[in-house]
Amino acid sequence: MSDVVMNAVTEGLEPKKENAPLTAKDFATDQEVRWCPGCGDYSILKQVQTILPQTGIPREDIVIISGIGCSSRFPYYMNTFGMHSIHGRATAIASGLKATRPDLSVWIVTGDGDSLSIGGNHTIHLLRRNFNVNILLFNNQIYGLTKGQYSPTSEEHKVTKSTPFGSIDHPFNPLALAMGADASFVARSLDRDPKHLQEMLLRSHAHHGTSLLEIYQNCNIFNDGAFEIFTDKKTRVDEVLTLEQGKPLIYGAQSDKGIVLDGYKPKVVSLNEGHSTDDLWVHDEGDFYKAQILTRFFDNPANEGHLPRPIGVFFARERPTYEDAMSLQMEDALAQKGKGDLDKLLHGRETWVIE
Repeated sequence: MSDVVMNAVTEGLEPKKENAPLTAKDFATDQEVRWCPGCGDYSILKQVQTILPQTGIPREDIVIISGIGCSSRFPYYMNTFGMHSIHGRATAIASGLKATRPDLSVWIVTGDGDSLSIGGNHTIHLLRRNFNVNILLFNNQIYGLTKGQYSPTSEEHKVTKSTPFGSIDHPFNPLALAMGADASFVARSLDRDPKHLQEMLLRSHAHHGTSLLEIYQNCNIFNDGAFEIFTDKKTRVDEVLTLEQGKPLIYGAQSDKGIVLDGYKPKVVSLNEGHSTDDLWVHDEGDFYKAQILTRFFDNPANEGHLPRPIGVFFARERPTYEDAMSLQMEDALAQKGKGDLDKLLHGRETWVIE
C-alpha cells in the first residue's frame, strides 16, 4: 500500500497515549448515523462499540467488512479499518484479507439478503473453510435497503411489494444452514437484549475459527414487530429459551417449563406436573447432533407442539483454521526449497502421446 493511501486510511486511527484504555467512544466516528429512527441497527452498533475495548485489540488491527444493505453502512460508523464492499461478497473479501493478514481481527457485517441470497455461496464456503473471522448476520426477514421485498428468511405467505399474493418460497433457517456447512461456532441473539448481545459478541470474538452470530434485528419500517414476541417483556418469558452451557433447558415466567428429548424430538414439559430438572435436556455446546435439533426449533411443525426460540451459543468446537493450515503448508514448502521441480509440476502426472 502506498504511503499516500496508507496516510488517508489511517487518518483518525493514531494510537492513543501509552496505557490509555480505549472506550466505546474511541470506536465511534464523526459520521452521521443514517439509519431509520428506531432501527435495530443502532443497538447492534452500540453493543459492538461497547465490547471492542474489552478485547484489548488496537483499533488499527481491527477491520470491519460489509456487503450491501442497510447493515452494510456499519464500517462508516466504526473508527477502525473497514470496507463497504460488493453485494454478497464481504465473506470472500474477508477471506482474502485474513489469508494475507492473519494477525488482524476481521468482522463481517451482513444481512439476511446479502449473506443468504446473492452471497449464499460465499457464506457456506467461508464457514466450511473456517477462517478465524466473525460474521454478524443481521436478520430482519426483509429487504430493507431496497424498500421491502421478501428476503431468503421471510416466512411463507409473506405479503410484500415483490410478493403481493404472498411468498411461496420456503425460507432459509440460517443456523441450520450454518450447521450443514460445518460451522465451528453458531449463536443467536437479539438487538433488543443488549446484555445478551454483548455476551454473544465477546464469545464470537473469543472463538478461534469462523463464528456466525445471527442477530434478530427489527426493521421498523418494512417488517416492524417480526420478533416482538421474543423481545416484549410480557411474552418473551414463555417464548425465549436462553441456552447456557451445562445447564438444563428451562424457561417460563416461573422457570416452570423445560425441554426433554422424546427420542430425537424435543418436547415441552411442566416442572409442576411430575417432572424435575433431572429429567431435562442439559445443554452441551460441543454436541453437534443436539445443536442441529436446537436450530430446528425454528420450524417445528405445529402438530408436534409449540417450542420456544433458543438464543445463545448453539454449537462451539474448535478445529484448524484455514489460515493456520495455509501457514503450515507454506512453511513446509519453504523447507523443501530447492527440491521442487517446476517443469515436472507443469508437465503433470498424466501425459498422452499423439502419433
